[in-house]
Amino acid sequence: MYFYIRRARRPVTRDEAAASVGISRKLAAFHLDKLVDVGLLRADYEPVGGVRRVGRAPKVYRPTDLEIRVAIPARSGDLLSEILLDAVLEEREDERATESAVRVARTAGERLAPRERADLVTAERMLTREGFEPYRVGEGCLRMRNCPFRPLTSRAPELVCGLNHAFLSGFTEGSGLRAVPSPRPGECCVELHT
Repeated sequence: MYFYIRRARRPVTRDEAAASVGISRKLAAFHLDKLVDVGLLRADYEPVGGVRRVGRAPKVYRPTDLEIRVAIPARSGDLLSEILLDAVLEEREDERATESAVRVARTAGERLAPRERADLVTAERMLTREGFEPYRVGEGCLRMRNCPFRPLTSRAPELVCGLNHAFLSGFTEGSGLRAVPSPRPGECCVELHT
C-alpha cells in the first residue's frame, strides 16, 4: 500500500489503498494509520477528486519525505560516502586520491571522538552507535563483529580497511587507545587496544 500511495502522486483513500493490495478496508485502515504513526504517511480529510459530496470528506493519505533504511547487521555506507566525497572536495595538490581519503577519514574519526579522554567504555558506545558491534577480548582489547562498510570491503579491501583504520585512529587520537589492523574473516579489520 505504501508504494502504491507513493506512485499515485495524489491523495489516496482507504478504499483505493485496500484495493491495491486486495485486503479489506478495515485492515487497510489499520495498516495505513500505523504508517501515519511512524511518519511514513500523512493523513488528511478531503473530497476525492475535488468534488464535495454530502457527509464528511474521506480520509486520504499522502507520503511524507521521511527516509528509512534497515540493514541487519548495520551498514554505514553514508559515513564512507561522506569520507570519499570530502576527500575529493578537499584533495590537496600534493596528494593522491587515496592519501586524501585517509587524511579525511582520520579527521572524521577525530570529530567523533569525545572531548574527554576516550577509554574502552566510551569507544564501545561509539562503535555500537556506528554499527561495529564491539566486544571485549580480555582486559585491554575491543574487537568488532561487524564491518559497517561491507560489502565494499570485498571490492577494495586495502582501501576500505585503510580508511576504517584511519577513521578509528582519528577517534582514538590523544586517548589511551590504539587502533591496530587485525583482519579476521567475517569481522572488522581493526581492533582497539589500551
